[in-house]
Amino acid sequence: MAIEDDAKARAVVGGVDTHKDLHVAAVVDEQDRVLETRSFATTRQGYRQMLAWMRSFGDLQRIGVESTGSYGAGLLRFMQQAGVTVLEVTAPDRQDRRKRGKNDDLDAQNAAHAAFAGNRTVTPRSRDGMIEALRVLVACRKTAVTARRIALQMIHNTIVAAPDGLRDLLRDMTRMQLVRTLAAWRPDLTSYREIEAAYRIALKSLARRYLELHDEIADLDTMIAAIVDELAPNLVTRNSIGHTGAAQLLLTAGGNPDRMRSEASFAALCGVSPVPASSGKTVRHRLNRGGDRAANSALHIIAIGRLRTDQKTKDYVARRVAEGHSKLDAIRAIKRYLAREVFALIMQRQKEINATRIAA
Repeated sequence: MAIEDDAKARAVVGGVDTHKDLHVAAVVDEQDRVLETRSFATTRQGYRQMLAWMRSFGDLQRIGVESTGSYGAGLLRFMQQAGVTVLEVTAPDRQDRRKRGKNDDLDAQNAAHAAFAGNRTVTPRSRDGMIEALRVLVACRKTAVTARRIALQMIHNTIVAAPDGLRDLLRDMTRMQLVRTLAAWRPDLTSYREIEAAYRIALKSLARRYLELHDEIADLDTMIAAIVDELAPNLVTRNSIGHTGAAQLLLTAGGNPDRMRSEASFAALCGVSPVPASSGKTVRHRLNRGGDRAANSALHIIAIGRLRTDQKTKDYVARRVAEGHSKLDAIRAIKRYLAREVFALIMQRQKEINATRIAA
């Protein structure tokens, strides 16, 4: 009985190495000593068994989980719904891994050690709600855009090598005129052994593929725009911020943007915060090549749009260039300002949403 009371009073921390079919979990005590390691299935029943097993050692303080954006997404949702604090554990130190080696048990134990010490851990993005729905739709759209571009490239490459009669027929058409013309062709499918008929069949197939992807992207854009308008209507009303860019910035902030302590954290997350690169008597900053490059790209597109349409931005760039800075340096400064503006808008909307939930 005394042993059970001691176990209940003991504070413990968990760690999980995630995989597709099995998660390997470890538990450490209040002195960071490994208590046990065990594997669990990646099902709701497995998650329940893992949580009960961890709590059997004492008061579960938090869990360090690897890959919460992929293999660990289901576990993250389950643990958050159960009221457990979850920390995302980043990659371990390479030197330490070379010394100790690597296997699933060690990875789970390293995740528990990291969660215990607070090293190599960050608060993960939430994986539920409309932000997660937005992420899935944006990812689907991205692959559709890539496939559409490849289909168009194949159309042009096929026309280049086509017989002269076909090339002359299609030479001066615009993109959509070309695609719709090819999609409307009715080639003889029984003559596919002949070179011109084979080219007509291939071009028709590619054109129809392009149009199908074009319609699919349009449908996804409609759904993405509806979610963005509901999540952050104040964001898309700003100059040069469209629904696609706003969607990416919302994804970067996540469904729990309050995990970031300041707009400087969001700027670093977007890769637009200047990084000190001073040495000796030289004091300078260099370009931040880290962060979410998709968010960085979205801010860059917004900055270019502001540079073309906003007089204040034009005056600012002209002033920086007159001071001896390059135009690219001025654009980087604009991106840093945009990160501050976007973060303020996102946090303002988040407060409104939280206030509505409390009132309800």
